[in-house]
Amino acid sequence: MKSSIKIIAGNASRPLAEAIAAYLELPLAKCMVRRFADMEIFVELQENVRGEDVFIVQSTSFPANDHLMELLIMIDAARRSSARRITAVIPYFGYARQDRRTSGRTPISAKLVANLITEAGADRVLTLDLHAGQIQGFFDIPTDNLFAAPVMVRDIKERLAGGDRMVVSPDVGGVVRARAIAKRIDAQLAIVDKRRERPGESEVMNIIGEVEGRSCILVDDIVDSGGTLVNAAEALLNAGAKDVSAYITHGVLSGGAVSRIAASRMKELVITDSIQPTQAVKLARNIRVATIAPLLGEAIGRTATESSVSSLFD
Repeated sequence: MKSSIKIIAGNASRPLAEAIAAYLELPLAKCMVRRFADMEIFVELQENVRGEDVFIVQSTSFPANDHLMELLIMIDAARRSSARRITAVIPYFGYARQDRRTSGRTPISAKLVANLITEAGADRVLTLDLHAGQIQGFFDIPTDNLFAAPVMVRDIKERLAGGDRMVVSPDVGGVVRARAIAKRIDAQLAIVDKRRERPGESEVMNIIGEVEGRSCILVDDIVDSGGTLVNAAEALLNAGAKDVSAYITHGVLSGGAVSRIAASRMKELVITDSIQPTQAVKLARNIRVATIAPLLGEAIGRTATESSVSSLFD
């Protein structure tokens, strides 16, 4: 079955795609992605994919629109090359935060992007920790939303042993995710209650739960500006927490986020390589990257053999 799998890497996720291919003991399919003088994208598959099970690995991270367009064109190239099935492997689905209308005359961009991926010719989507689970329903093709929880739980058990651990959700919306982690590591749960005054800024109000003397572990799906995370960590420490670490799936880390986190009192931020880490992230004193390549590789292998993917998280 492995001989019928073709893994194609987009520019956004090449190191991750290489690690996935290594896990599956397969070579990356040869694919050229280049730009004309006006930055128009051109894709050429440089080996035969006729009748093959093609997996295109591409996050729609910064620059989001360029990487999304690359993904769409790679899907179209595979479809026109007679691939048997095309799976868009999108470790970070970048438009997931626009999953509903927050005010009048605004778009639901997540649905638009789902339509674009489907119309381009994808037969299936494989993604990780969608910001809103209901986005699976935006796709009219099978969509598997994987969870980074097993990777995080393994890392927490290896590095943060002890009975004083407490998992903390940085907001009410992330309670379900945090509770799942807390259950797996047999820890209690706390919640940071905050009020967001304007997009990108947050003000911590109070903490629900007793965190004094605890090693707190903040759990969330996305860290962007880092403001919410740093404020939550500061509030926990002010409430008597022994130390604060954070486990976040997608390290968007825009603007001055890396320097903001590096200057904070946070012990450590652990992110995955769903988004390729920048040099600043690699050099930051308290940011570490945990790979999701084995998780995605296993999911791709199971998809190719028509095995259960959900059993990965049982």
